[in-house]
Order: sequence, then C-alpha cells, then structure tokens
Amino acid sequence: MAMAIRARVLLLFAVFFSFSYLTFSLYQDQVSLMDWHQQYIGKVKHAVFHTQKAGRKRVVVSTEENVIASLDLRHGEIFWRHVLGANDTIDEIDIAIGKYVITLSSGGNILRAWNLPDGQMVWESILPGSTASRSILSIPTNLRVGKDDLIFVYGSGNLYAFSSIDGEVLWKKDLASEGIDVQQLIHPHGSNTVYALGFIGSLHFGTFEINVKNGELLKHDKVAFSGGFCGDISFLKSDIAVALDSTRSVLVTIQFKEGEISFQQAHISDIVPDSSGVAAILPSKLTEMVAVKVKKSIIFIKLTNEGKFVVMEKVDHTAIVSASLSISESEQSVALIQRRDSKIQLTVKLVSDWSSNLIKETIEMDCQRGLAHKIFLNNYIRTDRSSGFRALIVMEDHSLILVQQGKIVWSREDGLASITDVTTSELPVEKDGVSVAKVEHSLFEWLKGHVLKLKGTLMLATPDDVAAIQRLRLQSSEKNKMTRDHNGFRKLIIVLTRAGKLFALHTGDGRIVWSVLLNSLRKSETCEAPNVLKLQQWQVPHHHAMDENPSIFVLGRCGPSIDAPGVYSIVDAYTGKELNSLGPFHSISQVIPLPYTDTKEQRLHLLIDAEWRAHLYPRSSEALAIFQRELGNTYWYSVEADNGILRGHAAKENCVLQVPDEYCFDTRDLWSIVFPSESEKIIGTATRKLNEVVHTQAKLLADQDVMYKYISKNLLFVVTVAPKAAGDIGSVTPDESWLVVYLVDTITGRILHRMTHYGSQGPVHVVFSENWVVYHYFNLRAHRYEMSVIEIYDQSRADNKDVLKLILGKHNLTSPISSYSRPEAVTKQQSYFFTHSVKTIATTSTAKGITSKQLLIGTVGDQVLALDKRFLDPRRTLNPTQAEKEEGIIPLTDSLPVIPQSYITHALKVEGLRGIVTVPAKLESTTLVFAHGVDLFFIRLAPSKTYDSLTEDFSYALLLLTIVALVVAIFVTWILSERKELQEKWR
Repeated sequence: MAMAIRARVLLLFAVFFSFSYLTFSLYQDQVSLMDWHQQYIGKVKHAVFHTQKAGRKRVVVSTEENVIASLDLRHGEIFWRHVLGANDTIDEIDIAIGKYVITLSSGGNILRAWNLPDGQMVWESILPGSTASRSILSIPTNLRVGKDDLIFVYGSGNLYAFSSIDGEVLWKKDLASEGIDVQQLIHPHGSNTVYALGFIGSLHFGTFEINVKNGELLKHDKVAFSGGFCGDISFLKSDIAVALDSTRSVLVTIQFKEGEISFQQAHISDIVPDSSGVAAILPSKLTEMVAVKVKKSIIFIKLTNEGKFVVMEKVDHTAIVSASLSISESEQSVALIQRRDSKIQLTVKLVSDWSSNLIKETIEMDCQRGLAHKIFLNNYIRTDRSSGFRALIVMEDHSLILVQQGKIVWSREDGLASITDVTTSELPVEKDGVSVAKVEHSLFEWLKGHVLKLKGTLMLATPDDVAAIQRLRLQSSEKNKMTRDHNGFRKLIIVLTRAGKLFALHTGDGRIVWSVLLNSLRKSETCEAPNVLKLQQWQVPHHHAMDENPSIFVLGRCGPSIDAPGVYSIVDAYTGKELNSLGPFHSISQVIPLPYTDTKEQRLHLLIDAEWRAHLYPRSSEALAIFQRELGNTYWYSVEADNGILRGHAAKENCVLQVPDEYCFDTRDLWSIVFPSESEKIIGTATRKLNEVVHTQAKLLADQDVMYKYISKNLLFVVTVAPKAAGDIGSVTPDESWLVVYLVDTITGRILHRMTHYGSQGPVHVVFSENWVVYHYFNLRAHRYEMSVIEIYDQSRADNKDVLKLILGKHNLTSPISSYSRPEAVTKQQSYFFTHSVKTIATTSTAKGITSKQLLIGTVGDQVLALDKRFLDPRRTLNPTQAEKEEGIIPLTDSLPVIPQSYITHALKVEGLRGIVTVPAKLESTTLVFAHGVDLFFIRLAPSKTYDSLTEDFSYALLLLTIVALVVAIFVTWILSERKELQEKWR
C-alpha cells in the first residue's frame, strides 16, 4: 500500500512538471519582454528624393555601412533596406523612370536595379575588370517605361552601355588602354553620341566621342596644359569645366565644343585678393558655379558668359553646400548651411540671383551633434503655388535630420550603426547615500513578496496587501528605471562609435540615456584625422564610495598610422559629462589595463607608444608609487603580424628624455618567437577576459578522478596560416594550405601546445574562456567548415588529489604558482564539422561562473546561435559509459547540431553583425547579451534556465492547487489504506 501511495504521488508530480515545463518555451507574445532590437542604416553619403504626387514620399539613401534604404519622409522610418557585403561599397545611386533604384557598387563592378516601392531586386549585372578607376553612373532623365533605353556606367577603366529593362550589357569600351582617367560622362538629349571627359596623365585633358549604338570610338582629342592638373575638377555646364593646376593656385577654365578644347587660367589671388595658399575644389555639383576652399574659407565663384570669374560669396570653411537643384527649366537653387553656436542657419539661394535668398531659416540644433557634414536639398509646391524646400542633413555624429519650414521634422541616430567598442556601467542606487547591500532584497523580503502575490491570487489580500502588491508589480515591471535592481538586469551599455561619440543605452528598452560627442575625437587644427581606438573602465567605485560616479576612459589617435599622436577623454558614466581630456600627446600602439587601483578606485593603465616606451595613467604620485611597487610583476606582450613575431615585454627604469617624465618608463624585451615567413603567417590571436570568473579549478571525472584546469590569464592563443592560403577560401589547393595553432605563456614565451590542421584555411574566429579554446575555420579537403576545441589541464597539481596528504597536512598549498616553474600541461582536443560560416564567436559569462557555458555564434546570416559547450567537449566518445553519461558527456557525432530554437535572435537579424558582448547579471543564472552591427540587439539569457528564480508569469494559483491536490491525495489514500488494512484484520 505504501508503494501505491508513492506511485500516486510521483504520478501527480510528473503531471505537475509536465505542465510547468511549458513555461520554458518562448511564445510570440513574450518576444520583446526581455529583449529589444533596433534598426539603423549608418552615415548617409548619397540621397535621392522621390516626391511624386502618386505614392509615398520617400528618400532613397546609401551609407558608409554599405546599406541602401528607402526612408519615409514624414517620420524617417525605414520602408525597406538592404545591407550589402562588407566589401561591396556603394559608389553611386539614382532613380530611373520613377520606379527603379539603380545602384553602382564594388568600385564600378556591380550594377543593380531595385524595385522602388518594395526594394525587391529586379536585375543585377557584373562588370568584370580589375583596373582601379573612378566609378560613374549616368542615367538619362528621359527614360521611359517599357522602352529599352541605355544606362551608361564607367568602372574599372571600361565604359559600358546597359539595357534599362533587364540590365544586359549591350557593349563595352576599354578606355583604360587609352590612358584617360574619366571624370564625367555626357550624353546630350536625343544624341547618338556619348562623351567621356577626363585627364590623360597630369598634363592633358581629353575628350572621347563614342557611338551609343555599338560603342565605336568616333573621335578623340587631347590638349596639353603647361601648368598640369592636380585632379580636382568641377563641370559647370555640358561644355565647360573648371580645374586646378598642379600648384593648386590657378583656376583653369576648360571649354570643349565640337572637338575643340581650349584653356583659360586665372590666379585665385587675382580673383579673391585676400586669399592665398593651396586651394581645393569642393565636390559639390553646382551649375555655372564652383566652390573653392582656401585655408579657412569657402569661396563661391561664378563663371560669367564672358568667361570671367566673379566672386559671389565668401563663407567660413565649416559651411556645407548642397548640389544644384532644378526648380524649373531655367532656375537652379543651392542650399548652404552654417553653424551659429547652438543653431544652424539654412539658406537656399538662386544660382542666377545669388544676392536674394529663397529661404533663410535658423534651426535649434543639439550641440552634441557637431557640425553638418552633408546636405541634400529637395523642393515641393506649397498650397500658394510657391516653392518650399526640405533639407536632409548629415551631421558630424553621423545622425540624419530632416529640416522643413525652420523645424526638425525627424532625426535618426544612425551613428549607432558604427559601434567600435562596448563597455557597461552599473546604474546608481535607488536612494542617495544608501549602499547597494541595503537596496538589494533579503531572503525574508523575497519570501514576503511571494506570499503577498499568493494572497492576491487567492483574493485573501487586505487593502494594505493590495497596495503592497501593486508596488511590487510596479517595481518589477519598471525594467526601464534609472536605478539598480537586485537582480542586476538594469545597466547602462556604453558604446563608442566611429564618429567619436559616446552613447549610454539602457538595457531595459535600448533608449539613449545620454550621448556626448567627445571634443578630443573631433577634427581640429591639432588633430586633423581623429580615429577612435579603445574604450576602458576608468573608475568603478565600490559600495563604500557611493558618492563617486563611475567613469569611462576613451582613447583615440590623430591619424590612421600607429605612430600618430594619441588623445584621451574621461567621461562620467552617469551623466555623460566629459571630466577631462588630453592630447595630442605621445603615440598609442597598445593599451594595457593593469590589475591595480588607487584609493579613488581609478584603474591604472599603461599606454605603449610606437617607440616601445610605457606611459602610466593616471598621472598621480599615488599611481606612480603603486606601479613602482609592482614594477617587477608587470608584463605584457606584442604581436607583429606582418613580421610574424611575438614579443614579451617588461618595464624598467624611467625614460631618458630631453624633458624628464617620471611617468614614462623604458621597456625591455624578455623573449621573442619568430614564425618562419616562408611557412607561417599570423592571422589571429585571443586571450581570456581579464574579469572572467572561474567557479572551480577542479574538474571531477566520471571515474571520481580530478583534473585541474590550467587557468592562467597569461595564456595566449595564436593561429598561423600558410602564406599562400592567406587569401579567400578556395584560393589554394588543400596541399598548399595548413593552419597551425599555438598556446603560448606570455610571461616566459614558452609554447605549451602546438597543433597543425593540414588542408585547412582561414578566416579563423576564436573564443577563449577558462581553460579551453574554441576556433572556427574551413576544411578544404572536406569542403566544410569545422570547429575545434582545445582544453588544457595542469598535471603538476596532481598530488593535491591525495586526500590522505591533505589530512596529514603534507600539502604545500601556500607555495606560489609561477609561470617560471615549468608546468606539466596536458591538452585534449577534438574537431567537429559545422554548418555555418561564422562572423564572430563569444561565450556566456555569469557572476560566479557556476552556470553552464554556451557559445554565442554570430552566423553569416546575421543571427546569433546559442550552442551548449557540452557539444564541444573533447572527451566525447562514440559509446560513452554509464558513468560518463551521468557526467553529462554526449555521444560523439561528426558534426555539431544546429537547432532552430537555439537562435536567441528568434526570427530577427542583426544586419552587418560585427560583435557580441556578454555581461553577467547579479543573478547567477542570467547573462546579458548585446550584439551590434548595423542593427543592435539585446537579450537576457539563462543558459541553464532560471534555476535560481521564478519567472514573472509564474502561476501561483496552479502551484497552490497542486500542493492542495497532493495533500488531499495523500490523506485520501492514507484513509483508504487504513480502511483496507482494518478490513483485512477483521477477516
């Protein structure tokens, strides 16, 4: 009878858990509860308006992120969007016959036609050629629907004629062999001739007359100019151009009519007496006018009918000019933007009457957007039949703004499409002066909250209880509050963009909390070409210093080269206020965050310059004292991929400089590894995260044996490839290609492990965590992608497995572990086939490192796949023993599974995916995942389910009913069993 009772109880438990298991699934209405997705396009470089009366008013744009998109002119929303490949740079776009978007990309090698309403591709044509040249797209304005008209394209040194219906190449003319650098294509309306105009060498200007029907060269002329040309040119009319001579001080008028080419020249100093110096012609497409930049001024110069230059206006060099816009058959208008403190001034002028302004508006502009970089003008007809104008403005921070009637209609923060680095920051506590420990919920408060929810479910709550329940629900639902929560879900994601702007995003819904355009990373006289470099934690106050705000360390360079001067800024993580900035100063080739902080919780950093000197920051006496005390324990390494050299470094005495600097230290080389250039080329390295938490160093095996993980933050993973195989996949045969992977100790330079993958090729994507490395590459022999795993263990600690020694106290547990003591490293490795190409790999991270690991794989389809690390266990066998099965080892298969439900991005795409960042929450089961590319995606992930908390939609009523049912069942069965036993005794 007791067995029957237990069977019934187990059955009821099984029924209960079968219902509760459904709560682990993700339903459609649960999407966006714990995640968010944002779409962007990037910095706009071309824009074409489509504002016909029929259909939606839109603007078609192309961006620096290789995106082509159609935007709603009313709200700025995306109608449709296509993200092209990383190397498929968009050169030109235009709209043909009001229904097709024509794009030219990849250096003039790919021509596509897209359907304007929905963005579907209509046709695509590949233009073969490898000659580098300017890309030019010429679409006649009189194209008609249904008629096979011609589209002309110049790219890779060839002139092509395409059919406007199906994109078929009708003819091709090689102009590169003629030595001309084509600058413009001109096809007069109704003419059977197309003209290619440009420079031949640096001394000649040439014209090529080509038959539009068959591509036959009818005539070509060239005339030499004694002063030579520098390459800057602007076409004012169909037969007149203006260029600069080789000294950039003379404007040359070029006239070409009926094969006759003539030159006229005028010194800029004669045209504008107050201007002198090197000039440049702005690329703005103006009609009958040229914009010339001289030093800090932009000069608008008009060419009169008599062939003379007349200065129309002189403005500040920060002004931006639009291309000419036709508002009638004979009138052209131009827009001009100038910055006025916190405002911008938009002026629209007539080219024929420059003194009068069609509009002159002043618009309030956020100073954190910086200067205007580009402007695209469009006109419309007002109700009174006059011309109105709207302007699409691209700002310095890459944001996009539409201005109309003196107001900002909408704006887009498209700088977020070019994130270069990511870090996170905690939010402030709920009450000032209260430590985090007091704000966090205790176990009693947690139980009290669940009791209140249970009373509310059973309708037993008093009015006070109802108010308390409402407060709890309000707190739990306010995932967007600007204070910390006890689970650590609410944080600030701080991102640095290519424009040098910092954004703080709230993890609750992805909204922008603050943004700041850093002055140190803006173009200036002292920093002509700023480049963002790195984002680091600078100050992270502990619980006892809650009056201090955390701060961020932002580094950059004044140029693309490694020896360019460096700059930095320190920014308050709560407010976005720039606390300090410095630069330009010494170059920055490497950033070394040190594991030391001063009394203000500022983290020490070493900035290594191009001459291998180490500079200490912060520059304070306390930081200097700390560093000098730890000088003997400070090591770092450098990778010279081009030379195939790894080096280990350490700091020594102060630098010997003309101006003494106590914060500068010379360095010494400790070791070096030189890879033979004829057989190996470095293509990738990886190390562990400095802040990674490892729960235990011991791994218990199925046979009760213990293996100790080789956990060292000084371990470096290096991968090399055969030099011939450094190109694209398939560029070499399997016999000519191999991958070699190394595990190197960066303190001693000792190679702990080396393995060769013959017949394999990159690119290689790596993730390094705890004592294991997982890397992805291509197997040329199998014609499939592979993923390999290496785990490394420390056998020198095998004596610690002797429990008797531990009891007797014979273990020397206090002996220091040093990289200089030769380790007995043991490695285990295994390789598996994998279905997808990979863009990036990351791994989940939790607060204590207890939760199971998952690999987060960014696929070529711009989605993120979560793969359990157990599938990449090198100890997997075909027939695991029962003990190994209990340990969790999965039977060996040749390929890794791709389960559709494992895509954490669901059905969404993170277009242009570049990176995945994981941050642990305070709740051990949960990790926060942020994926960025052109789009942004955030989600809370629980690799081992939420074993340490109940879900927000947990059914307390079902739990209570189940408990009551179990109790009733126990009593009923007990009574029945007692009755039956009594009856049997009376027999």
